[in-house]
Amino acid sequence: MIRRSVLSDDVHESLKSLILEHRLAPEDRLNIDALARQFDVSPTPVREALARLESEGLVRKRPLAGYTVSPLLTRDEFHQMFDMRLILEGSAARWAAERAGAEDRAAITAEAARPAPEEQIDADGRRSHARFTALDARFHDVVAAGADNPLLRDAITRLHAHLHLHRLYFPYTETRTTLGEHRRVAAAIATGDPAAAEAAMLAHLTAARDRHLRAFS
Repeated sequence: MIRRSVLSDDVHESLKSLILEHRLAPEDRLNIDALARQFDVSPTPVREALARLESEGLVRKRPLAGYTVSPLLTRDEFHQMFDMRLILEGSAARWAAERAGAEDRAAITAEAARPAPEEQIDADGRRSHARFTALDARFHDVVAAGADNPLLRDAITRLHAHLHLHRLYFPYTETRTTLGEHRRVAAAIATGDPAAAEAAMLAHLTAARDRHLRAFS
């Protein structure tokens, strides 16, 4: 049972990476048997991984049609997602400043201090932002963890997953700006200033929304 759980986790992470890097493109059909052969596993861990990805909003399941990669957000859906992120993550930053213990504050500061990863250009000439995507997701997750509300953390994770589908279009030159915004959020949390932490997070998300709107141009 333990081995099967680990195997399912491995398949889940591999599939998630393929989706976030657009190697499995939005609306691509996902064949369980073909994926099982690709990963050299039985169909069971693939089914388990796809069920998890469905709960995260990265794949969809339709009767008689099976699984497909979730489509990119429309412009309206994109704005709706950021409206929710502003509500949830502003509160997360405020609560992290109020509730986080020393270990969580140190983790938030350390995550914000990580340097921008080097840009990667894949064999097909595309610029891969997988490393930056992972770094960005970790920062938002450790802030949510510091808020000490598991339901809030889970909701933020689900919303963030949708944003990752747009990372392919995100201008790499903006990564340092993003990291500077992360550090301002972390500094306010580290000093235990709830109002400043919330304001810094809201400013960061508002700026991020403007940066990502270019994907719809």
